[in-house]
Amino acid sequence: MQRLGFISIALIGSTAPAFAAPALDGAQMGWPWALPFAGILVCIAAGPLLFAKLWHAHYGKIAAAWALLTLAAIAVRFGAPAALAGFVHAAVAEYMSFIILLFALYVVAGGVLITGTLRGGPLVNAGILALGTVMASVVGTTGAAMILVRPLIRANASRAHNAHVVIFFIFLVGNIGGALSPLGDPPLFVGFLHGVDFFWTTTHLAAQTAFAAVLVLAVFIVLDVWFARREVRTAAAAEPLRLRGLINLPLIAAIIGAILLSAAWQPGVAFDIYGTHVALQSLARDGALAVIALASLWLTPEEHRAANDFTWEPIAEVAKLFAGIFICIIPVLAMLDAGHDGPFGWLLAAVTAHDGTPHDVAYFWLTGLLSAFLDNAPTYLVFFQLAGGDAAELMGKLAATLAAISTGAVYMGALTYIGNAPNFMVYAIANERGVKMPSFFGYMAWSAAVLLPVLALLTWFFVGAS
Repeated sequence: MQRLGFISIALIGSTAPAFAAPALDGAQMGWPWALPFAGILVCIAAGPLLFAKLWHAHYGKIAAAWALLTLAAIAVRFGAPAALAGFVHAAVAEYMSFIILLFALYVVAGGVLITGTLRGGPLVNAGILALGTVMASVVGTTGAAMILVRPLIRANASRAHNAHVVIFFIFLVGNIGGALSPLGDPPLFVGFLHGVDFFWTTTHLAAQTAFAAVLVLAVFIVLDVWFARREVRTAAAAEPLRLRGLINLPLIAAIIGAILLSAAWQPGVAFDIYGTHVALQSLARDGALAVIALASLWLTPEEHRAANDFTWEPIAEVAKLFAGIFICIIPVLAMLDAGHDGPFGWLLAAVTAHDGTPHDVAYFWLTGLLSAFLDNAPTYLVFFQLAGGDAAELMGKLAATLAAISTGAVYMGALTYIGNAPNFMVYAIANERGVKMPSFFGYMAWSAAVLLPVLALLTWFFVGAS
């Protein structure tokens, strides 16, 4: 994986002209092209369960092997230039901004230290989950998760049953709470960059989000009360709550400002990197985020991160595994982009009703289920374009369709550990802190039992009724 990183750096510096970078034709591909992507997902799911020692020692190399297999297959079938172009696009246009934003939020939020006594009972836990759900649309799901996950784990460290607390934290703080602004979740930011008004999600998704959050929180409270009544709690000396590392709060505001400025500033300058166009404002945003992260490391006292049990392993794991995922997903996205002419044409045809109008229920479920296993930002964009790609029309007479795409991409990111980046980061931190988190499939059993009924009710009351 380190070699892939060095290759990406070299490619970022490339100035090859656009005509040398042929695009992949997804219409010429078949389902076997999805096998490397399925392979890396199976390894992520089964590795910690079946060969834990080998997996934790070599997961980066395993992810790199699947990535190299994907690129080699593309090179053999479509030529080395096509493989190189696909890699450059995945690395520069998608992965680089993705990981830099996560890195900045991880570092800055990791410098915020909440100290004092929190007893992880149902009331306290529900309060933290509710607070995080609200925060997620302001500082992003990653930012909210990184600020609150460690205090939540510490508050429940003495409990015999505490994995469910982290699972519901992923549901609410890592996903559902991010639906009310483009800052909350990457798919909505993609929509914002394609012309969706900043506050459109706030005004059009508030009812659905409140409905989903309240239902999931209610299920959590019932379950947490049930577990709490079966546990023996010991009294501990109470210490007042304190918030330290306050310098990181304006740095979080700076991250938000950098993202907003990159969308508002349109200098019209772009660079062509082997067929991938990179706007100047995007490079400026990513550079600013990197500087903000370095400023946090410099300005935050080291003892604050030490008290937070801050380590680099969770972000390193996310960086390595998602690098592999972003490369293995190249053929899958090409097949989806081929639309009705590609191997997934039958799937995309399902989003259009017999009279030619959008089938909103299909948009909701297909966007959501694919987002649970693919990167939800490009999945959102595929269905956004499939619905016409005209932001003004989608915010107007097709508002229900845009709402279905948006909520599907955000809410159903909670169905798997890889559906949204904060999921895997929270999972890694919880494992590191001794929480016995469920396996990949075990987590899916939890998400199916809790979220699918909620999603069905959302479909009935909001999507299907529109």
